[in-house]
Amino acid sequence: MSLYFSIVMPAYNEEECIEQVVTMWTSFLKNTFPGKETKLIVINDGSKDGTKQILDRIAPSIDNLYVVHQPNGGHGNAAVNGYRKAVELNSEWVFQTDSDDQFVTEDVIKLWAKRNESNFIMGYRQVRFDAPARLVITRILKYTIFFAYGTFINDANIPFRLIKGSYLKKLLAQLPNPEPFAPNIFLAVMAKKAGEKTFDIPITHKERLTGTVSILRWKLIKVCIQSFKELLNFRLALNSKVRAIKAS
Repeated sequence: MSLYFSIVMPAYNEEECIEQVVTMWTSFLKNTFPGKETKLIVINDGSKDGTKQILDRIAPSIDNLYVVHQPNGGHGNAAVNGYRKAVELNSEWVFQTDSDDQFVTEDVIKLWAKRNESNFIMGYRQVRFDAPARLVITRILKYTIFFAYGTFINDANIPFRLIKGSYLKKLLAQLPNPEPFAPNIFLAVMAKKAGEKTFDIPITHKERLTGTVSILRWKLIKVCIQSFKELLNFRLALNSKVRAIKAS
């Protein structure tokens, strides 16, 4: 199989909105790329509610939906597994977003318009509807990346990014092992340092109306400390990773 455009979407405990979100994004694919082979790749990350059952029920009637069920490994792991599946399906372009209905399909067009200028294009949540703790951590992360790597990325972990499939394959090959907690950050840093024009394109971020945030309170602080340590340790390997990306 060879795809023109695929969307990677991790999902965890989203029974209240998953059917609506899947319908929205699969319709977007059909309307935006008529006549092209496209897929919405949903990675159900061990949901404990009815997300799996809903996906299994609707999948047979939606021809551009591809569902993968996996044991719970976290959002980052689900995203990477989705990326690998998109590469395996030979996707020319790969877009990643979340399943919590906080983004709008129309904003993808803003990124798509820049596809001839960069292999790696990201949105930027100008107004972000998240808990105060998450907003503070995002700001700290932004300056941590700047001081550690000398590069400025407004929203390095945003789940709203468009990547050329062949370029994504190169990036995935250079991800640290063991896999970092927040791999999207590492993909963004490597792309930026490798010379890609990573656009911070303003996009809409809506308030979350359904489901629950998977990481809260003390656990959020713990995983952020882990991510900061991983980022700092990655400094030693970054130059060789960037050289490998450019050479491949």
